[in-house]
Amino acid sequence: MSNREYGNKSEDKAVKYLENRGFRVTDRNYYAKKLGEIDIVAVKDGVLHFIEVKSSQGSFEPVYNITTSKLHKIIKSAQYYMNVKKLDTPYCIDAVIVKKNSIEFIENITM
Repeated sequence: MSNREYGNKSEDKAVKYLENRGFRVTDRNYYAKKLGEIDIVAVKDGVLHFIEVKSSQGSFEPVYNITTSKLHKIIKSAQYYMNVKKLDTPYCIDAVIVKKNSIEFIENITM
């Protein structure tokens, strides 16, 4: 399976995981011009969640792919999303880590 196929399957698993925990997914793969992509946008308890999904087919820990540079792009993309959609609501940036036999949700990765 290619990395892209595995990534898509991991995002699908992340969506199901989030929905089972009360999140309502509003967007997937939202592209913010010249800034980057937000994997999942979801709402829960009045808070907008911008969610980065990371996965790995091997033994590498995918959480290490969330670099300072990547976080900066996610923050800028989230701000762009809020401006374009004209939203004024609480939000946070989270991650879902998908491994072969587990899924982990990390809330508010920018703190």
